This record gives sequence, C-alpha cells and structure tokens, in this order.
Amino acid sequence: MSKTLIRGAKVLGGEPQDVLIDGGTVAEVGSGLSAEGAEVVEAGGKVLLPGLVDLHTHLREPGREDSETVLTGTRAAASGGYTAVFAMANTFPVADTAGVVEQVWRLGKEHGYCDVQPIGAVTVGLEGKKLAELGAMHESAAGVTVFSDDGKCVHDAVIMRRALEYVKAFDGVVAQHAQEPRLTEGAQMNEGVVSAELGLGGWPAVAEESVIARDVLLADHVGSRVHICHLSTAGSVEIVRWAKSRGIRVTAEVTPHHLLLTDELVRSYNPVYKVNPPLRTERDVLALREALADGTIDIVATDHAPHPHEDKDCEWAAAAMGMVGLETALSVVQETMVETGLLDWAGVAERMSFTPARIGRAEGHGRPVSAGEPANLTLVDTAYRGPVDPAGFASRSRNTPYEGRELPGRVTHTWLRGKATLVDGKLT
Repeated sequence: MSKTLIRGAKVLGGEPQDVLIDGGTVAEVGSGLSAEGAEVVEAGGKVLLPGLVDLHTHLREPGREDSETVLTGTRAAASGGYTAVFAMANTFPVADTAGVVEQVWRLGKEHGYCDVQPIGAVTVGLEGKKLAELGAMHESAAGVTVFSDDGKCVHDAVIMRRALEYVKAFDGVVAQHAQEPRLTEGAQMNEGVVSAELGLGGWPAVAEESVIARDVLLADHVGSRVHICHLSTAGSVEIVRWAKSRGIRVTAEVTPHHLLLTDELVRSYNPVYKVNPPLRTERDVLALREALADGTIDIVATDHAPHPHEDKDCEWAAAAMGMVGLETALSVVQETMVETGLLDWAGVAERMSFTPARIGRAEGHGRPVSAGEPANLTLVDTAYRGPVDPAGFASRSRNTPYEGRELPGRVTHTWLRGKATLVDGKLT
C-alpha cells in the first residue's frame, strides 16, 4: 500500500504538523515524521482539512448529460476539495426508484473521484402527489437516507407529514426546497426595491419562510428530522433559530452564493445571476453569515446547478435558474466567513465536512484528521488570491457568477481514502 507524508500542514488551521497516510488511513499526526518510501508533499503552511462533503449537488445524470455527468461532476468536486457529494433527484428519469438511485451510486463507484450518495425523490416524478419508494431506495445498494424534491417544493402538508413519518423509521431526513408555489408564480428575482425598479416578477421572502414554519412544526409533531435546503432570508433564519430553541430536529444549509451576492447584481440582466431561491438583499446576506457563524445554519452546501451555454446565454426570462459551485465554494467561504473573522478553519471544517456528513450519514467522511481515521483530506493554499477562470473548470458547465472575480484560496490536493484525486491543482 502506498504512503504519503504531508509535511508542515496546518491541520484545521492550527500549528504546522506532519500527517502520514498509509494506504487508505491516516497513520500518524505529529512533528518530524518520516516514512521510508513515502511520497512527500511539502505543505509549507497550507491548511489541511477533512475532505469536504456537499449535501446538495446536481450531477444531472441520467438525462441531462449535456449539463453534467457523474464523471465531470465528481471531477469538479475533487477540484474543489470534496470527497463526498449528495446527488439531487431531479434527473431524467427522476431518482424516485431503487433502480435509478443505484445507477447513480454505481456510476460514482466506477469513476472514483469522490463518493456519490444519491438523494431520493420524496414524491413520484417530483409531482408532489404520491410518495415515492422511500423504503425501497433506503434498502437498495445505494442506502439512501436523504430525500428531497429539490427544484420543487413538497407543498402538500399531508404528503410532507407522511414523508416525515416514513423516514423516521430508519432515521432518514427530508430535505425541503422551501418555496410556496402559489406565491412565486411568474417570479424572476427577489421581491423588493430592485424588482420594482426593473419590473421583474418578485419572489417574496414569505414564500420561503411560510413553508419552513409549517415544516418545522410538522417535524416537531412527528418527531422526525427535516433539513432546509438553501435557506436565503433573514426571516428564515429566525424561524430556524426559534425551532432549534424548542428542540425541534431541524437542520439548515446556506449556499456560498447567498453568502456573497445580492439582488443588486440583477440590474445587469445577466442570467448568470438567476437562481432559485433568488439572490436576496444585503441585510439577508449579513443575517445568513451571522447565522452560519452562530450555528443556527448548520452547513454550507453548494447547490451546484450546471447548465449548458444555451440555457443561460439568453434573455433573463427564458434562462434556467442555477449556478455551478463545487470549484469555488471554499474560496467564497474563506472570503465571507474566514477573512471577516466570523469563522476559523476549524469552524469551516465543522460546517463543510463534519456536520454535512453527520446529517447525511456519510460513513467514513467528516472524520477528524487523526491516526486511525480514513484519509479523506484536502489541502488548501489559503494565501493564494486570483481571478476565477471558468475555462479551467472540471465541470462540464461554465455558469459561474464569479467569472473574473478575484477570490482567495486554492485547493491544491485532495485525497480519497489515501488516493490522490488532485495533485498540485491538477486532477489525477
């Protein structure tokens, strides 16, 4: 079995240490380590984190391979420091049966750039009318524990209650895309001053907040776990904070783009800024950062949503919603949370590895960087700063809102169970 010695890495941002990987395991962490025949990586004070875990990724396969495939998506994940991603169910066909989730899971196994854990649909065809085969997907080889109709809201309270009751039997979780459909018909961007000035259909904050309020109460009534996808408003933060104070089993995520970008960017009419939920106000952005720092929001999830050129390079109203995010997520978090003093690197590891792995029950991921643990690791050059160039992305799609924007930090190495998937910024 191969050995790798990482010299002088700041483990979770602490003092420089050496880390020895032997096979698929961290063998030793300390100072002045040596190992005969080991490949040596001179970290030079770079930050070593546990491999990142994304609880919200769109890999598009099967059905939209023009946007992304499991191969290209997992290559993008490795480039961004991820060793595990959870693949959303809005594929074609929808991942609402054991057969489809097993297909996605096996594709991840074959390609090997990171572990792929499929998310099963809550309802058949994402139509919100009939529960999908939740138990069969859980019992399948894919072992599904997270279920979501992301892209659509489970808007029927009875269906949502039944889903929460069903997954409780195996400690699963329902991840809700909180969007009341009747309140967002024809919506194009955040409802507020900018939408009024531009004459674009508004997407009110209450459309998100009302669904979150309902679902935390349902989760409390049932005694089950609910997870809130891509929380985006200050009001949503307060509802989740209240629910947690009551002991309700709710977790929540925020995307990197909702931590940095605001609806003011929509004035450009550039569809790269069109996303669901929409970019909100500066007040919302600051509330989300504070909530991520104090633990009200549990994790950062990318909502990596690749689209081909023709689906974004068009007029605003016709453009698809979504942004790619796997390859820039850590940089955005460094800028918005670390460089502002809201989080240290240990806090980043908690919110981008330990906690998402725990929510999704991702075995072997989100583990401490210590002897005997799986060697799922990522090394980050935090001193780097440079412009984002989507031409160099591993993702099949290029719909990033950060093109040309200078961001800090660069992932240089990623290891999946001790095997390097990224070396000196290049995929292996």
